[in-house]
Amino acid sequence: MKAAVLTAFGRPLDVKNVPAPVMGTGEVIVDVVAAPVLSYTNEVLSGERKYLLPVPVIPGCGAIGKVRQTGPDSAWLKPGDWVFCDPTVRSRDNALSPEIVLQGWSARGEGGQKIQQYHLNGSLAEQIRIPTENAVPIGDISPAEAGRWCAINTLLIAYGGLLSMDLKAGERLLVSGATGNFGSSAVLAALAMGAHKVIAPGRSEQVLNDLKKRFGSRVETVKLTGTAEIDISAMKHMAGGPIDAVLDFLPPSAQATVARNAIMSVRPYGRAVLMGGVGMLGGDDLSLPYPWIMRNLITVKGQWMYEPSAVPTLCGLIRAGLLDLSHYDVTEFPLERVNDSVAHAAKNSGPFKLTVVRP
Repeated sequence: MKAAVLTAFGRPLDVKNVPAPVMGTGEVIVDVVAAPVLSYTNEVLSGERKYLLPVPVIPGCGAIGKVRQTGPDSAWLKPGDWVFCDPTVRSRDNALSPEIVLQGWSARGEGGQKIQQYHLNGSLAEQIRIPTENAVPIGDISPAEAGRWCAINTLLIAYGGLLSMDLKAGERLLVSGATGNFGSSAVLAALAMGAHKVIAPGRSEQVLNDLKKRFGSRVETVKLTGTAEIDISAMKHMAGGPIDAVLDFLPPSAQATVARNAIMSVRPYGRAVLMGGVGMLGGDDLSLPYPWIMRNLITVKGQWMYEPSAVPTLCGLIRAGLLDLSHYDVTEFPLERVNDSVAHAAKNSGPFKLTVVRP
C-alpha cells in the first residue's frame, strides 16, 4: 500500500509503498477514505512539539474509512461499513487509570510508549489497523462527504469537554479561546446540545463577528481588553444571566491571566473545564484564588480528549441534524501531495477550516 512516512523529524514526508498492516485478534483493518491534517501537523513533524513519536512512522491522527477486515471479537462490524477511526487508544489492563495514546501522533509515559510500539502507524496511508473498539460506525455516507466527516476529529475534543462538565440544555456556557479551531467547534457543539447562550470572548474582531453572524442571538461575543476587571464584567454582562460553566481552549501561547479571567466569570456553584495548552511553553501559573474556589463551591476540572461513549452520541447529533457539518470549509489533497496539505493546514488554521488527505 501507499503511505506517507516520516523518516526523521524535520524532513518532508516520503510517500512510498510499504507493507499493508496485518491484523491480530481484537483489531480491525480499515481502508482510509479521508484523513484530517491538523493545523499544527508541521510542528509535530518538525520536532518542535517534542512529541514522543518514534521514527520511521506513518503519522496521522484519526480518519474516516470503510472496514476491510474484522477480527473474531467483532460482533457487529462487517466489511464495507463506514467508520470513524478513533485515534484515542486506551490500554485494556487498567480500567481505573488507562494509559492513553494518540495513534500515529503521540504517547505519554512508559505505559503509553509500550502501547505505541504496537499501535504506532496513523492514518496518512491507504489502510490503517486499529483496535476493534476504535472503529466506530457512522452509518452510510456519500464518499464525497468523507472529508467533511473528518470534522469529528476536532468536534470530539470539544464535545468531550462539554460532556465532562455535564453541560445541560438551557445553560449558559463561556468558551475561553472561542476564536480558535477547537474553541469554535465547542461553540457549535454546545449549541447542538441545547445551550441557551454561548459567550465567546476573544481578541480578533473578524472571527468574533463571524461567530455572531453564523449563530445569531444564541452567541454573544466579547472583545477582550487585557484588563481583568473590564473583561470579567463584560463577559458577565453579555451572558445576560449567571454563567453556569466555562470551557477553556486557549493555546500554549496565551497568557494564564486570560484563562483566569474567563474562569472567574463563572457563577457560584459553577464549573470550569480546562482543555487548552496554557503554561505548556512556560509562563505564569493559573493562580486561582483558594478562598474564591472554596466559598463559591467552584469545580475546576482537567479533561484530556474524551470518553469512548462520546463518539456515537456525537454522530447522533450529526445524524439528527442538530449539528451541521456544513459549517466546515474543507480543502482536500491526494496522498501524493501530503506535504502540500501540511503547509496548507498551517496557513489555514482558523475556525471551521478543515484540511484533508484522501488516500
